Amino acid sequence: MNVNKNILVYMTHPHVQAWNFLPVHGNILEERVPGLRVTICSNSKEFLDRLPEAKMAIVWFFKSEWLENAPNLKCIATPAAGKDWIDLEESKVVVSYGAFHGPMMAESVVGAVFYFLKAFHFSNKMQLQKKWARIKVSEKLGSLKGNRVTVLGFGKIGQCIGKFLKPFGCAITGIKRTLSEPPDYFVEGDSIVTADKIAEVSALPTTDHLILALPGGSETEGLVTRELLEKLPAGCYLYNVGRGNVYNEQDLVELLENRKLAGAYLDVFAVEPLPEESRLWEMENVLIQPHLSAASPQYLELFVEELAERINSGKYILD
Repeated sequence: MNVNKNILVYMTHPHVQAWNFLPVHGNILEERVPGLRVTICSNSKEFLDRLPEAKMAIVWFFKSEWLENAPNLKCIATPAAGKDWIDLEESKVVVSYGAFHGPMMAESVVGAVFYFLKAFHFSNKMQLQKKWARIKVSEKLGSLKGNRVTVLGFGKIGQCIGKFLKPFGCAITGIKRTLSEPPDYFVEGDSIVTADKIAEVSALPTTDHLILALPGGSETEGLVTRELLEKLPAGCYLYNVGRGNVYNEQDLVELLENRKLAGAYLDVFAVEPLPEESRLWEMENVLIQPHLSAASPQYLELFVEELAERINSGKYILD
């Protein structure tokens, strides 16, 4: 391989330290891909000044007008799974998105499932009151065994979430755009259906946990209608780790307030940060995270390992 393989990195994050690209991440790339040279930029000016030399750029976002200053650029790589911040559809530059998020997001969903089923919030409330509320806590306990889990958005991430939940004895219905071979952990009682027939999915009225792992964009805008949510039983919990555009947030608020849904774990919202005036903040049956279901200390390490494998396999040609 030629030594003239320049990768330019501009990846900083003001809130989450684990999303800042550090020299250690550059070292992993250079060690795993012979001939690679990684340059890390601390600001946009430095990035744009060096962009003309780069064969690949690693970024959180990329503006289309920057392409005019990137004659050698062949590939843009981002750890993000969603396509919200890079829109270069008419460009010949290849865009590489991360595909490593599944286990991290599955951990978050599993944690949220048992947060509700094992009444951890209520137990903590009783703890702070120094009450040995054995009867009251026991009445709120549930189990995942025998539950129906419906995953809307049954791609790589959705299937990984299902894989993490399956050992607890639940039945899984996956909903996706097109039919595919079921994952190897499926057994009798599990199924895959297509999203175009979502209103007819027979599993919805018996769903105990509805997990949304949908991407953003016009195709998923308002896909989860109020009518669909009302098909769910009152004991159902909803989990959203995809995007906040898939339902009308006010519909969700009203269903939760009226106990037509048991609770919700919400990691994404229509407007982020979630406005302080949102009623969701004050609901005891809602668990809110600030768009962090895929966060972990190993986030960028996993990303660069995946990227190195892709480069070495010849998926991205930097010569």
